[in-house]
Amino acid sequence: MRSPALRHVLTHLITPLLMCIGMGLAYMGAFVAPEPHHLPVAVVGSAPQAKVFAQTVKDTAGDKLDVRTVATRADAVHLLKSRDVTGAYVPSAKAPELLVASAASDMGATAVEKVFTPVAAKEGVPLKVTDVAEPVADDPTGQGLFFLLIALSIGSYASVAALGAAGAALSMRVRALLTLGVSAVVGSIGALLAGPVFHLAHHDLEGVWGMAWLYSAGILFIGVGLHTFLKRWTTLTMMVLFVMLNFTSSGGLFRPELQNGFFGTLHAFWNGAGFVEGARSLLYFGDDGLARNVWTLGVWLLVGLVVTGIAALYERPRQARLAVGHPGTATEPAAPPAAAPTEREAARAAEEEVEEEVEETVGV
Repeated sequence: MRSPALRHVLTHLITPLLMCIGMGLAYMGAFVAPEPHHLPVAVVGSAPQAKVFAQTVKDTAGDKLDVRTVATRADAVHLLKSRDVTGAYVPSAKAPELLVASAASDMGATAVEKVFTPVAAKEGVPLKVTDVAEPVADDPTGQGLFFLLIALSIGSYASVAALGAAGAALSMRVRALLTLGVSAVVGSIGALLAGPVFHLAHHDLEGVWGMAWLYSAGILFIGVGLHTFLKRWTTLTMMVLFVMLNFTSSGGLFRPELQNGFFGTLHAFWNGAGFVEGARSLLYFGDDGLARNVWTLGVWLLVGLVVTGIAALYERPRQARLAVGHPGTATEPAAPPAAAPTEREAARAAEEEVEEEVEETVGV
């Protein structure tokens, strides 16, 4: 290709086009056609009739439902609040009841209601739906935590360009300290949004801030470390890791039982799921499962620290050369005046590359 300017433009178009493909595959694959896959539900009752009814529901639904029986309604409520089941049906000839916990997943509660409403209709009686764990009135669908996750993610991965590209002249130690500071700021913004601004968290706001900081710090340290090796391709990598795979597997809109096996598997260990499920545990489910989700966020932060440490070791020789100067530079004659513009042009080109990367990152 003869035109350097045209080649430069076409090269920079690769990233947004790959993002277009990736976002389409990820979001449409995860959200367009949600279907139950081994959705866990319970039937309340210890009599033989309850077991027969549960088996009938299982046979009718096939792989869509995993049906168990529990002896009492209290047992069913316990399973719902520990998020071991998505719904529990209490059979009755006069007043059948469906127990759900919409704070765990509004879409999941809707799915089990669609399953059991026709069952009650066959008996000619209305189905009573009881929500044992409702989200706060300020977040009636319970999806506010998912949108908070999006805000935290954008603040984190967009900051990688500033820390990794614009801060490339700084030592890795300084960049690491800045990363800690930026993650604390991002966590504080998240806490403000969750608390005083949109009132998603009516209690334990400090815990929400702690998880937001852990989540943000993990992303930032991974990004800053990867930037040493990937340079301008860091943006695409961060989008794949913390948008395409992260948002879709977080459980913020659909829990894994309503998604295909790929996203359901990611939900078990991806950091977005750790934040969303951890925040739900803290705010709605009495800390049940909180420790495991905090550990998930902690492991991602540890990975980020390891990646950043490897990047620091990789950069150390270059930093040492910059500190002492290149051998022989003291005895070499001064560069002729004509070389000065070339150096300025090189510096300007480097600055423009950094600005392009920052604009590209923030733009997406």
